[in-house]
Amino acid sequence: METRKTIEADSAVPGAFGMDRRQFLKIMGGGILVFFIPAFPGQVQEALTAETGRLPKDFNAFLRIAEDGRVTCFTGKIEMGQGIITSLAQMLAEELDVPLSSVDMVMGDTELCPWDAGTFGSMSTKYFGPPLREAAAEAKAVLTELASERLQLPLERLGTKSGVVFDKQAPHQKVSYGDLTKGKRIERYLDKKPALKPKEDFTVSGKAVVRTDALEKVTGKTKFSGDVSLPGMLYARIVRPPAHGAELREADTSRAERVSGARIVRDGDLIAVVHSSPDEAEKAFALIKAKFSRPRTNLNDSNIFEHLLAVAPSGNVVAETGDLAQGRGLSSQLIEAAYRQGYVAHAPIETHTAVASVAKGKVTVWASTQRPFGAQEEVAAALGQPLQSVRIITPQVGGGFGGKTHNKQVVEAARLAKLTGRPVQLAWTRAEEFFYDNFLPAAVVKVASGLNQSKRMVFWDYHVYFAGGARAPSFYDVPHQRTTAYGSWRGAPGFHPFGVGPWRAPDSNTNTFARESHIDTLAAAVGIDPLSFRMAHLQDKRMIRVLEAAAKGFGWSSTTTPSGKGLGLACGIFKGTYVAVMGEVEVDIASGHCQMKRVVCAQDMGQIVNPEGARMQIEGCVMMGLGYALAERVRFRDGEILDLNFDTYQIPRFSWLPKIETILIENPEMPPQEGGEPAVTCMGALVANAIFDATGVRFYELPISPERIHEELKVHARV
Repeated sequence: METRKTIEADSAVPGAFGMDRRQFLKIMGGGILVFFIPAFPGQVQEALTAETGRLPKDFNAFLRIAEDGRVTCFTGKIEMGQGIITSLAQMLAEELDVPLSSVDMVMGDTELCPWDAGTFGSMSTKYFGPPLREAAAEAKAVLTELASERLQLPLERLGTKSGVVFDKQAPHQKVSYGDLTKGKRIERYLDKKPALKPKEDFTVSGKAVVRTDALEKVTGKTKFSGDVSLPGMLYARIVRPPAHGAELREADTSRAERVSGARIVRDGDLIAVVHSSPDEAEKAFALIKAKFSRPRTNLNDSNIFEHLLAVAPSGNVVAETGDLAQGRGLSSQLIEAAYRQGYVAHAPIETHTAVASVAKGKVTVWASTQRPFGAQEEVAAALGQPLQSVRIITPQVGGGFGGKTHNKQVVEAARLAKLTGRPVQLAWTRAEEFFYDNFLPAAVVKVASGLNQSKRMVFWDYHVYFAGGARAPSFYDVPHQRTTAYGSWRGAPGFHPFGVGPWRAPDSNTNTFARESHIDTLAAAVGIDPLSFRMAHLQDKRMIRVLEAAAKGFGWSSTTTPSGKGLGLACGIFKGTYVAVMGEVEVDIASGHCQMKRVVCAQDMGQIVNPEGARMQIEGCVMMGLGYALAERVRFRDGEILDLNFDTYQIPRFSWLPKIETILIENPEMPPQEGGEPAVTCMGALVANAIFDATGVRFYELPISPERIHEELKVHARV
């Protein structure tokens, strides 16, 4: 490998974090720093800056090899339970040829880590993994060059293993990575990138390992934003409106001001009480008397679907084949249905929390967020400070699911810290968490479909309102079909009475519920087993393989529905991952209680970095999916959220847990795809299809609560 040049450590080449090299090295300390230089020096700034919105080109932005041989991995991604703290470390360890136990992760720190858009969409492994591997491969190549010079051996005689470069002909001749970097700061620029390690040589990636944060999690040692405590810190409570759209008319804080040590902070729309004791802050807050004007929207959780259909924007055709009129004419049997999904909260166990400190022109915030770099920009804008003066540090996050992509609490904590001159902790109450949540949007899907005399689908006209259109098109073989989307899952003024946004696998849950429920309806209408009906309309070999694997693992036997057995299935595709779930449900006719007894999930997600982590993600998807399928729905009236705690908003409980079996389908030829969301997309349809098989009643709206089951079964019995 050719080396262009080596430059001194104090040369003035810009770093990746908006600082000069001397500042950068001061932060990084000793160790090996590896850069890749583009075609000509004029591109250095663009390659090394995070402001371009792309991952930086300099490889030291991703990793550091210290004098003791330990490796630090830097990533703008955050850990919120999905397990990338382990899988990304595996990818780095694999490519660098170091033990997994020697890798330390630094995540979501805007001062130390490369820029990142945020942690959502199951994109960490798929999109951050490849550049991380490239960084590790580059570092290993430089280390091998340095070892070649140290050992006076040609490159082709050298190999790497367990953090050591050795002579393949005389293994006793070796030098460790730590020895190569000891007492040095080395910058070496390479003309071309080395090849990545072929998958057949993997020894770390692809192996099932226990999560590296498991012990701290189960022993309670894991630190979250709410565990950060700073000298002189104040605890804050903020006056909130009783409903979305409510406007503050007046606030009497006189009684709260009498609480010893309490301080009232007013700044425009912000009215807060702060105190050195959280209990006293709460006591003073309860004494504030605020009056608001209340909106009258005449919208509630019962009439929201009619409202959405009435205000929907013009449709956008996202997929179309054949001719709908021709398909309708070929149909001997037409079936139409509308499917509905209510608002669903993210309900993370950890509420939005932030600890902010403003000192000597520097703002530091420890934040529970999925978007630390987005939070950095928002805080800088709110406080009128340069971006580089704001640092966001993200400890582990206690659940996000898409709900912590907004940073309201981060900005509020920073504002209060600046106004008070003291560090401030702001931890939302459960009521605030529900009130300010950006829910999975309520949505409607209308489907018109047709079958010919050979019992094949020939016509599919699909209209989706506010659930999103990206993953709405059907993957089934229908010659004449069209998919039209009206609005999206992203919030927009005039449509929803409050904020909506990404909720684990956005634009897939509602669409999969509608599509897979309707496919089962068609299969039942023509008396064909739902698995056989799907297979007859599939050409995608990956989907066929996934369904076959699920059927084999479940022990599916061909039968028409409803059979009374309570069996169901559903399948889907989410961002390159194919998934099929099958399950068995038990329905208590008297009470309407529904218990999922068993779920089998087969998933093809390309190369699998950590099989144990993949299984954990599937299991989490199954349980979380049972929540939106069976119970979770936000009740509201005139902008007021009526569910503000878990006494009325029910999330899955341990008693709901079915037997979960996971099948990971080997597909090593495909790079790693998404793993943290696909299975959740199928759970609504799985539950609805299984309940139909058990009772003969088709449910067209989620959630399918015990009350709804009980009422529908009574109606069904009378009919």
